[in-house]
Amino acid sequence: MRALRVLIPVLALLGACSDPLSKSSAQIPPLAQPTRAAPGDAATMKVSFAPVVKKAAPAVVNISAKRVVRAQVDPFWQFFGMGAPRERVEGSLGSGVIVRADGVIVTNNHVVENGQEITVGLNDRREFPAKVLLADPRTDLAVLKIDVGAERLPTLAIDDSGEAQVGDLVLAIGDPFGVGQTVTNGIISALNRSTDPNGDAGNAYIQTDAAINPGNSGGALVDMDGDLIGVNSFILSRSGSSAGVGFAIPAAMVRRIVETAAGGGHALVRPWLGARTQTVTPDIARSLGLAAPQGALVADIWPNGPAQRAGLRQGDVILSVDGKPAVDAAAISYAVGSARPGQVLKLGVRRDNGAEQTLSLRAEPPPATPARDERLLSGRNPFDGATVVNVSPAVADELGIDAFAARGVMVLKIGRGFAMNAGLRPGDVIKRVNGRDIGTVGELAGVLGQGGGAWQVTIVRDGQEITGNFRT
Repeated sequence: MRALRVLIPVLALLGACSDPLSKSSAQIPPLAQPTRAAPGDAATMKVSFAPVVKKAAPAVVNISAKRVVRAQVDPFWQFFGMGAPRERVEGSLGSGVIVRADGVIVTNNHVVENGQEITVGLNDRREFPAKVLLADPRTDLAVLKIDVGAERLPTLAIDDSGEAQVGDLVLAIGDPFGVGQTVTNGIISALNRSTDPNGDAGNAYIQTDAAINPGNSGGALVDMDGDLIGVNSFILSRSGSSAGVGFAIPAAMVRRIVETAAGGGHALVRPWLGARTQTVTPDIARSLGLAAPQGALVADIWPNGPAQRAGLRQGDVILSVDGKPAVDAAAISYAVGSARPGQVLKLGVRRDNGAEQTLSLRAEPPPATPARDERLLSGRNPFDGATVVNVSPAVADELGIDAFAARGVMVLKIGRGFAMNAGLRPGDVIKRVNGRDIGTVGELAGVLGQGGGAWQVTIVRDGQEITGNFRT
């Protein structure tokens, strides 16, 4: 009853105020009108993100891609001459960011991959056909171009300063589920997040809890200055919808691929460290006398590679790159891989004797030594029907594999032939044939050319040597 006792006088007052003939109603001053102003500092930014959205949203676009897929019918119908492949059109939806006013757009590679017809929808609902200038599956980035004539489009500045910190406010802008441009907000949950324990140079993501859903791929992750700090790429989710664990490709790699495409390049050249590294675990840190597990332990050095020329040695621990702490092997690989060829990086290193020093490493692309030699093998031998290639650091980078683990000759593909029956698989590294070590495709061809029906083959698969005997 207490609530009613409070409510009755209030209703009575409202009733009096609503009476147009009441004397008191004429004495009530007019209601104040709300005012709206752009936030001027971090505290008032919490009131509204509208100024940031107003700056960034016009440069975020919708992207649709169509591709023709040939579907095979059941072999039963093929037997009766009714097995002609049927074609169907598949489509994908995603987002993109205008990074140059003349119509250069960056998006995810998986949004436009194999697309025969790509359409870009601007924020003002105009649509333009687009062509792909550069596509890089390793980083999952692609650069598109639309023809807008002399018109200058709104753009987002790429902020690759590396000043972003965990806890910073961010906005994700894109087209989730194709419903239209949508803005969500959150924070940076983590930096240098890798999904590859080996530290692939393409993997060192910004993690965010800003809602990212299907269709957001390729969209913008912007900071409170309205600058692009990442391109939204994928999510971790049990349901397929946002669970607050989304990942964006950092702006440093975005800038590299845009610069490469703008300069006429058709492939991204990634510098490499020239060393095999291992993330420092708590056990490794204790064994080395480190105060905390940080950085990466150098396990192997490529002869005459950038690391060796910089003075890096086995047993060194890389603690920083250009003054920024190196969290793990992935962060180091990313920092080197996103540098421009020729750029000099400063590596903070701890020696096995505990001394710390700084080394200068020149960022260089991986060498194509030995020269690329790709062949389809045939004849009466265990490799009949297999396509093999010399694995150089350049080929390893192209294939996204570890050059240290795949030195020598690797099986690329298996077609019809004895190799399929012998159980060979793509990715197998051929080490020895009939007791002879194999270092190049030329050496392998020479051994196979000697003939003979009995073969002993040793391969390396998943880090283990396997030896088999065959008769052809």
